[in-house]
Amino acid sequence: MIEGVSHTSGKLLYKGPEGRSECGLWVCTPGKWHCHVTRDEFCHFLEGRCTYVHESGEVIEIEPDTAAFFPQDWKGVCTVHETIKKVYMIR
Repeated sequence: MIEGVSHTSGKLLYKGPEGRSECGLWVCTPGKWHCHVTRDEFCHFLEGRCTYVHESGEVIEIEPDTAAFFPQDWKGVCTVHETIKKVYMIR
């Protein structure tokens, strides 16, 4: 954590063989932290606001109804401004 104390919750909807893929619902309260995506992740944000800043400086602003893809080894900083809720698929 860089700032705040985020809390997460959610529901795992599916976990593939040997844990290689999964999908679910994820909720996270405000905070700021370093982020490293270890596997490809597609997500659709249902609620809240947050900002992802890639280590290259690219900024991704998230608001309700935003779809985003984070490739394996994406690194940066995530700042959750308002509690977010997303559905996700990891492969």
